[in-house]
Amino acid sequence: MIYLDHAATTPMRPGVWDAMTPYASQVFGNSSGVHSVSRSAKNALEEARENIAALVGAGPMEIVFTSGGTESDNLALKGAAWSPDTRNGVVTVVTEHEAVLETLDLLARFGDPTTAVKVDATGQVDKDQLLSALKPDTAVVSVMIVNNETGVVHDLAEIVGLVKGRDPEILVHTDAVQAFSSESIEVDDLGVDMLSLTGHKFGGPKGAGILYVREGTSLEPILHGGGQELGRRSGTHDVASAVGLAHAARLATGDRDRFVDEIGGIRDDFEERLTSGIDGLIINTPPKNRSPHHLNVRIPGVLNETLLMRLDRAGVAASAGSACQSGAAEVSHVLEAMGLTVDQARESVRFTFGWTSTGEEAAEAADIVVALVGELR
Repeated sequence: MIYLDHAATTPMRPGVWDAMTPYASQVFGNSSGVHSVSRSAKNALEEARENIAALVGAGPMEIVFTSGGTESDNLALKGAAWSPDTRNGVVTVVTEHEAVLETLDLLARFGDPTTAVKVDATGQVDKDQLLSALKPDTAVVSVMIVNNETGVVHDLAEIVGLVKGRDPEILVHTDAVQAFSSESIEVDDLGVDMLSLTGHKFGGPKGAGILYVREGTSLEPILHGGGQELGRRSGTHDVASAVGLAHAARLATGDRDRFVDEIGGIRDDFEERLTSGIDGLIINTPPKNRSPHHLNVRIPGVLNETLLMRLDRAGVAASAGSACQSGAAEVSHVLEAMGLTVDQARESVRFTFGWTSTGEEAAEAADIVVALVGELR
């Protein structure tokens, strides 16, 4: 199988499982305990916390371990809106991940003021509308760095500067899940108050993530119980996953320059092969401000569901959009927000590349796509 769905998940990097294994067997203690068995697990957990913090320029106590990007996004938005602070408004963008948009819907049902700002035809947020949406009761603004469906990259530091310039008390959160492999993630350079990451997008284990929370940020927990993570996220720690997450984050950071150059080149060559081989192909991923590993295309006259099934049988894995929509008949909200009709969105396919991608595989996959489109037409 030629795997071109790395935005959904990517293979675990070498050494990550080996780093995790001792904490799933010999060092099995509950990291919240006080005896030596628990302290061994606690030491590994805190070392993982320190390592992740150093990679994003944070303090160790600003790292909250979670089960992944979805939980981190939920904690950031609900935690800010429901904090003891009197502000409870949330502003985000219509092209955000479902973890943000579904949370926005829930907050609206609870009576909290919410706004989802529109984007232009390239997927870029309308900054004037974003600023106009800010109100005295706005608690948090959430804007992702790299869009998971199209690869659109937002200039987050600029957006944070605009928001803070209007009202420095507003918190800014970013879903950086798709960005970690290719973008520099330094929380002070970005200026954010909260940042979500999940390990399985850059070579770590599934079910492991973090929420960076800037010191002094008021956050109401959404999980209550034992008071772990300084009361911000209760629950017994998955020490093995935390260790694996930290190990993968270190490897991904060290591989970032190669990833941008090599994987970006592979994606560009794949795009060129599709463009030259398929009449009328339309690139949904914008020519500028794009990640190096996403490519979203529209093939007029070919339904994505049909093409994806044919590709799977031919040995190529791709998708129609967010992994959260897999198996569903839903149309991409991201493409609709960018101005595509329902029918056009149903002609769109996402190919995403990762740290294991090779030029040879990509070239073979492009040939298969071109051939199948010809058959279907």
